[in-house]
Order: sequence, then structure tokens, then C-alpha cells
Amino acid sequence: MATEATFRIPVEQFPLSSVFEQLPDATVELERIVPTQDGEAPYVWVRGGAVETVNPVFADHPAVASIEAVDSVGDDLLFRVRWELSYDSVLKHLTEAELTLIEAIGRRDHWTISVRGATKSALTGFQNACRRHGISLTVTKIRPTSPVDSPSMALLTDAQQEALQIAYNRGYFGSPREVTLEEIGAELGISHQAVASRLRRGLSRLVEETVLGDQAVVEYKYGLHSKQSQ
Repeated sequence: MATEATFRIPVEQFPLSSVFEQLPDATVELERIVPTQDGEAPYVWVRGGAVETVNPVFADHPAVASIEAVDSVGDDLLFRVRWELSYDSVLKHLTEAELTLIEAIGRRDHWTISVRGATKSALTGFQNACRRHGISLTVTKIRPTSPVDSPSMALLTDAQQEALQIAYNRGYFGSPREVTLEEIGAELGISHQAVASRLRRGLSRLVEETVLGDQAVVEYKYGLHSKQSQ
């Protein structure tokens, strides 16, 4: 049975940790990816830094083969990263265990990553490989993968789902609003800027799926859209 697990990892034991030395208040979030042996790039969001600061910090990390700034949304920066999978890292062991990275969020003191494996043994193999190479993992959650009721929900990370659900249940989308971003942030333990970012990204993904359609999502996300599709 497919199983999902969430781990906490010390910040220095995950690629991109060097960004927090220069930008201690930054938050780094990896997009959902299926790692492949060719090191193809996922997308990485960074909050709390300028392009001219983030680019060289990332580029100097031995796990990063290349990095390119591709977009910005408000104070959030989007980078495309190609990993150097010969470097001994969490991402290398994810790839070798054939796990899907659902979500990875990094802050100055730790990373939280959620992964999915086709079997529990795949997750166990990943844990064992990390520990053999001195990477400390703390399991914070493990659960069987449940069927997804809506294809749209599959596009959302756990953090985005949680933020949207709390915002909806507390009346954030009502008129007038019954709760503020600051109050939602206090409940989630994050800043109001982080709440706004999660809501914006989650809603953007839902619109792409339900309004634009599958082909439009692919074209829009990877910069292939034409004037006719806008």
C-alpha cells in the first residue's frame, strides 16, 4: 500500500541550507516533484530575499548544478533548480528510493519534508540510507495514502490545503471577512505573509485545474502559453 510520511531534518543536512546563513528569516519551499536520475529541476519558492542575494547563495551549494530565476509573485521568488544528484544528500536518497517529494519547506532551524512511497519498505529504505550517511530524520507523521476525491486537491500541498480549509472555515472568504490573515497565521504558527502566500498559490492551482483545463495548466506552468490562451 502506498504510504506517506513527514520528516523533520536539521537545516544544515538539507540542500540549500546555505541560504539561511545569508537570509535567516527566509522561507524556502520546493514544489511537488518526482525526482529522476537525470537531476531535472523542480521549482523552488523563496520568501524573504532578493534575486541578486539568493542566486549566488544557491549557486555555491555543491548539490546545485544550476539555478535560474524564472518569476516573482509579490515578495515571493520562483527559481528553477537542477540538482547535482552525485552529491550525497536527502534528494539523492529520495531518488534512489523512488519516492515522490510532496512538499519540502525550509526555515532557519529545520526542514519539513513530506514524501510518498509505493510501499512502506521504500520509506524504510530511504530512512536507512539517510542514517547511514549521517542525515538525521525525525518522523512526525506517517499514514496510508487515501484516495483523492477531487483531481484538484492533488495539486495542493498539505500546507496549502490546511491554510485554505482554515481560512474557509473561519470565514476569511465571507463578506465581510470574519477573520484576518494575522489570526489565521497565529493558528498555523506562521506569519500573515506566509498565510497570504499559501492561499494565493493554492487558489492559483485550483483555478488552473478547474478553469484553464489540463492542457492550459501545462502550457501556463511551463511558459508555453500563447496570446490566444491567455
